[in-house]
Amino acid sequence: MSAHSHTKLAVTSDASTSPPPPPMPSDESSFVARMLDSEPHHMPQPDYIRLCHNRSPHLTYRQDSINSILKVHARFQFKPLTAFLSINYFDRFLSSHALPETGWPFQLLSVACLSLAAKMEEMYLPCLLDLQMLEPVYVFEPKTIQRMELLVSATLDWRLRSVTPFDYLHYFISMLPSTSDSVSTLHSVASSIIVNTTRVVDFMGFPPSVIAAAAVISAVGKGVNLPDTYDVRISRESVRSCHQLMEEYLLDTCPSDYLKVGSVEAPEPPSPMGVLDAAACASCDTHSENPAPSLETGSGEAERENKRLRFSTPDVQEP
Repeated sequence: MSAHSHTKLAVTSDASTSPPPPPMPSDESSFVARMLDSEPHHMPQPDYIRLCHNRSPHLTYRQDSINSILKVHARFQFKPLTAFLSINYFDRFLSSHALPETGWPFQLLSVACLSLAAKMEEMYLPCLLDLQMLEPVYVFEPKTIQRMELLVSATLDWRLRSVTPFDYLHYFISMLPSTSDSVSTLHSVASSIIVNTTRVVDFMGFPPSVIAAAAVISAVGKGVNLPDTYDVRISRESVRSCHQLMEEYLLDTCPSDYLKVGSVEAPEPPSPMGVLDAAACASCDTHSENPAPSLETGSGEAERENKRLRFSTPDVQEP
């Protein structure tokens, strides 16, 4: 397959790998219960938020990586779920696997995580080189990205069908009192809010079910609350705290700047040679990478397409 060709993912019928169909209304409570049982296995380690706050270089590189992921996500009009999954993989990996605090390992990790998420959710994929063409500092060879994908997958115990807030959206939207907004509108607004939570580390302290409930409340607005009939394991107090955080960071800023968090430009990385060795991937051969020319002088020519995300109901995933 050519490196510049678009690849269409094959759809398999293997029952062990295919996600379950969307639940019927009568099965929704049991479906949600199953997701609640599984969601702790798809979150970063509990001390990861503290690590991010205590190590400012890590926080800076995380913010830069997320900015890069979201730019590529918007350029190729990937699903909202793809963006969320890629950042979920990124944080889960870093919560259990340290990287050198320089820019190039984080850039490689972000490309690998986005590639993995796109393979899970998208029908058509850009080639790995195209995923790196928006303001790259370094361009990695496809084989290097693929080795990093294997390292990430193994570190996550191959739990790539993560439970995310998108799995709960239909459940919480169906519980709302009648509103003037359509279901598709609420789903789109809530999806946008969920994606933007990834840029504030404090949201990682909330499980996916809580983020979904708070996002639906924020999407409706006007003081509407969900009825107290959803699963008792979803803390009402946590939902209120998460909603308050959304109001503070995501909803009180202009549409082009969702967060009150500035992005700090990362320092020039020393060299990307041995990046997988630095990631302790001893089983992989080390290949040097050539730094790409700076795009500072040509960035004005790059097309910045601010296309709206294609919001669609996410597939139900097997945890």
